[in-house]
Amino acid sequence: MKGQNVGYIRVSSIDQNTSRQLDGIELDATFEDHCSGKDTNRPQLKACLRHLRAGDRLHVHSIDRLARSLKDLQSLVEELTEQGISIQFHKENLVFTGDSNPMHKLMFQMMGAFAEFERSMIRERQREGIAAARKQGKQIGAKPKLTADQVEELARRVAAGEPKKALAQEFCISRQTLYNLLDHT
Repeated sequence: MKGQNVGYIRVSSIDQNTSRQLDGIELDATFEDHCSGKDTNRPQLKACLRHLRAGDRLHVHSIDRLARSLKDLQSLVEELTEQGISIQFHKENLVFTGDSNPMHKLMFQMMGAFAEFERSMIRERQREGIAAARKQGKQIGAKPKLTADQVEELARRVAAGEPKKALAQEFCISRQTLYNLLDHT
């Protein structure tokens, strides 16, 4: 029995275009995530892994689309090939079937290491950018929902025994935000 050709596509944000990934490849099913590849906790990746069966072939545009960490990448490939599922990375022209091919394994580990290195460089540039913005006095993250006076009033009313749920609704904040604000007063 011939297995299915299943595609996994990932982009980091909702506004990125997925059309170039696996373009022209005939697939029986496709799973598409719009989120970071920093870990394997992605809804469509999980759905894809549940869908795959022995004899299927997973098609992925490139190694960094499946995982950004060498550990995650190796773990996914090993788990799938042990289940009789082959994986094809089109950009790198690599196919993994569970057969021992030392050259493929070396290429795979090198490409995975490069993907992990690239992710580290992105995080470093991001930290540098945030530090530079803070140095210039720019607001980082969301602006505070309440003024200092509102937080003070909120704390005073909570101390007086008013229900937190009602106060959160009145100030148009979540209860979690209310608790966070109270922790920092």
